[in-house]
Amino acid sequence: MSAVKELIRTEENGAISFGDYELTTKSKRSDYEHQGDMYKVKTFQEITKLERNGMFVYESVPGTAVFHLVQENDGLSFEVEGPKDAQVTVELEAETEYEIFLNGTGHGKMTTNLGGKLSFCVELENTDAVSVKISKLEK
Repeated sequence: MSAVKELIRTEENGAISFGDYELTTKSKRSDYEHQGDMYKVKTFQEITKLERNGMFVYESVPGTAVFHLVQENDGLSFEVEGPKDAQVTVELEAETEYEIFLNGTGHGKMTTNLGGKLSFCVELENTDAVSVKISKLEK
């Protein structure tokens, strides 16, 4: 895989891919319609950020490329790649416990804050891409 040169696109399976960590200057694409929602992506080497209908969805520092992002009621999944390890923040349901899986291996349980944000680190420096799955835990 490589960066998403068109900044955001819809995949054949209905998922979205976005982000271009190879850019040296900030680029953005607004008003991208996908399944009735409007998306906005801002991306370059230092940060990648995605919003849906004006609300935060994803952010990475430094910038990354995200492939096959699928959001469901019980969590989300995607593949992420980049040249350096990245801090990733996603927005989910507020004050809810989730389990994070990286390349199929559980990396612990985390609870979102009052705003629904969940942050974790992804080691990307010595790998092509990392598969991320975040699953809501039953109460």
